[in-house]
Amino acid sequence: MVRFGITGVGVMGTGHARSLLEGKVPGGVLAAVCDVDPAKLEWVKTEQPEIAVYENAAEMFASGKIDAVIVATPHYGHPPIAREAFAANIHVMIEKPAGVYTKQVREMIDDHKKRAPNLVFGIMYNQRTEPMYRKMYEITQSGELGELKRTSWLITDWYRSQAYYNSGGWRATWKGEGGGVLINQCPHNLDLWQWICGMPKRVTAFVHEGKWHDIEVEDDVTAYVEYENGATGIFVTSTADCPGNNRFEVLGDKGKLVCEHGKLVHYRLSAGEREFNRTNKEMWGAPKWERIEVDCPGEYTQHVGVLIDFVKTINGEGKLIARGEEGINGLTISNAMHLSSWTGKTIELPLDEDLFLEELNKRANNPA
Repeated sequence: MVRFGITGVGVMGTGHARSLLEGKVPGGVLAAVCDVDPAKLEWVKTEQPEIAVYENAAEMFASGKIDAVIVATPHYGHPPIAREAFAANIHVMIEKPAGVYTKQVREMIDDHKKRAPNLVFGIMYNQRTEPMYRKMYEITQSGELGELKRTSWLITDWYRSQAYYNSGGWRATWKGEGGGVLINQCPHNLDLWQWICGMPKRVTAFVHEGKWHDIEVEDDVTAYVEYENGATGIFVTSTADCPGNNRFEVLGDKGKLVCEHGKLVHYRLSAGEREFNRTNKEMWGAPKWERIEVDCPGEYTQHVGVLIDFVKTINGEGKLIARGEEGINGLTISNAMHLSSWTGKTIELPLDEDLFLEELNKRANNPA
């Protein structure tokens, strides 16, 4: 049995605790929890007195009671707590995002590689278990779409009212959360975008802070990216659209995938568009195509599925759904979007991590 500890027993931490307590993660058992807020530990003391309770991670790591930790603290805490766990020879599963800024996350990744490569290190990208996204990944990686031409994700179906932002002092602040919609709602989408389509090389973005809410961080974003091969992409998100949309398109030389309304549709061309364009002699000619509703078998196992594979990997029987070091990819795109908007420039990747941190600190130390 893998003995789990959880740091941070807020909404996500409590959810993971319940999954372990209810036996949803075979081979895993909840052994300890910790939180800096004693009030959040009361339900554990009352309902599960056999579980060890700590007020800081260091004590829990030194206790000898756990083999693995789920890090579910506010965002800034993810990398330093993970590094503490590596030093204590404890396997790590971090909640999303991997951190707030890539320099911090890169240090965490380097620490794992240098000091604890034998430890399993995962990130809670539970949306990678969604069968439609897994199928999109499979199709794009197989080459069936041909060379990438354009990507587009309009993702605005997570309306948030002012009451939501008022519910916690750390929410929607640079110092407490490290950003808004990009760092809170979008990490899964940014991960899936790069996982399926690859990392861009250039990012230009318009990131609007407090446009629709009384907050200091962003609640409306429109970004344009360019890929190494010349393909382009757009990413649009907001927490103020009602009703919102969720439409993800990937266009390749040989067809297009559209994920929307719980369906994945494949528009398959009879011939590659570039080859057709070179050989076609008809003025109004166009490639023929067929519309296919793609069957996406499998169960959407969500957070529990990620934890099950984490336990299997610790026991040498499985493979992580997302490795911890992959968390830097989507965060790089997020950081680049912020930096582009702050500087009014197109950002080339790799990102200037020191410049981003300097600009972030200006806002965290001097909130609007």
